[in-house]
Amino acid sequence: MTNMAGLKPQHFSWEVQGAVAVIRLLRPERKNPLTFDSYAELRDTFRALKAAEDIHAVVLAPNEGNFCSGGDVHDIIGPLVEMDMKGLLAFTRMTGDLVKAMLNCGKPIIAAVDGVAVGAGAILAMASDLRLATPRAKCAFLFNRVGLAGCDMGACAILPRIIGQGRAAELLYLGRSMSAEEGLAWGFWNALHAPDEVEQAAVALATRISEGPTFANGITKTQLNHEWNMTPDQAIEAEAQAQAICMQTEDFRRAYRAFVAKERPVFEGD
Repeated sequence: MTNMAGLKPQHFSWEVQGAVAVIRLLRPERKNPLTFDSYAELRDTFRALKAAEDIHAVVLAPNEGNFCSGGDVHDIIGPLVEMDMKGLLAFTRMTGDLVKAMLNCGKPIIAAVDGVAVGAGAILAMASDLRLATPRAKCAFLFNRVGLAGCDMGACAILPRIIGQGRAAELLYLGRSMSAEEGLAWGFWNALHAPDEVEQAAVALATRISEGPTFANGITKTQLNHEWNMTPDQAIEAEAQAQAICMQTEDFRRAYRAFVAKERPVFEGD
């Protein structure tokens, strides 16, 4: 296991509040775009989180009124136009690997979205476990509008699971912006908060989750991601095995002892 509280990334800010890591993309003057290097550093960070014992949840936070404007036009889009197929595939696989790392990091991720969340920024929100937003949040999977397919970074697999096939198809074919009210009604956003409250609400939610049985939370995240590919019989059996493992943990015993003593359990993740 590793400790990551002292992480010093180069391409995003990293703050740890208790057992919650807060990630904030940089360059707010450009609405926090992604570059080749920031994609790779985020991917590597989420991969490392799988073995981190000091981080129990992650918040993706906005920066000065915006979440993420997607791939930087000058630093990414321009060079992509000149790349051959081998280079292009290496890039698209790297961006997809970021989503894979988020799904498989074992830690619940809460996106706190304000302002613009478009392109890869919308994907970061989509790949999170829970999503909070402000009324002025504008989320768009705008790949179609730049001449690309909507099937980017897992969007055709994950987005329909959140908002339904027809609504996902509309957003992916048109590339239009989904308003905050639409996103809330469709189940993309879990809740809306005022701009000066959304990050605090996300950290509070992440803290509450991090105070739960963290080993079991990791199991929940794994099963949420894997069971879409299972039949009901397979899912029920997988959950039986997963729950039997959780029943061997000390946290399960702590919860029982606390219940008997009429106390609140204090989980330790073992």
